[in-house]
Amino acid sequence: QSYCVRLQHDMYFLTSNSRLNEQVVDKIILQLNRVYPQILSNTEAEKFRNPKASLHTRLAALLKHLQRGGERHCQEFYRALQINAEHLYSDLPSRKILKTADPTVIDTGKENCVLNDRGPVFFLACFSTAAAFAVFWYCCDSDTKVLGRARRILGFSPIIIGRHVRKICMLYLEDLSRN
Repeated sequence: QSYCVRLQHDMYFLTSNSRLNEQVVDKIILQLNRVYPQILSNTEAEKFRNPKASLHTRLAALLKHLQRGGERHCQEFYRALQINAEHLYSDLPSRKILKTADPTVIDTGKENCVLNDRGPVFFLACFSTAAAFAVFWYCCDSDTKVLGRARRILGFSPIIIGRHVRKICMLYLEDLSRN
């Protein structure tokens, strides 16, 4: 979103309910005049700091002048506002829209959700228990077709389970097939 569009969106918020006081507006005008004289010349700064006009009128005129100046002028106004009135800058409606606009961005302010804080050892123990139970259930069936399939699976699985465990399982399956 461009700074000019943001300023148009924030104009009512900034000019309503005396959100900006006289001192903050003067600081912003002076910063724009001193740091960026190409944005606000001395005569323009004097015009916007004129105490004879109401603050609301001067602020509205300043914001319109900055919008006519273009993107750079509006950007520098936001920078001056952030420096001189951080609390107001963070409450701007355009800032709230920018914060919620991208749903893929991770919000670090939210509490982290921990699904399991027991660690990987607990997971491996649970997984191993479930796998052992599944193999035991599969192998303890009295059907000989199942034993043949189990023998084939265990015969090709020295990588998955250790060689010694595989030999013990194969001996157990041979005993079951004899009975």
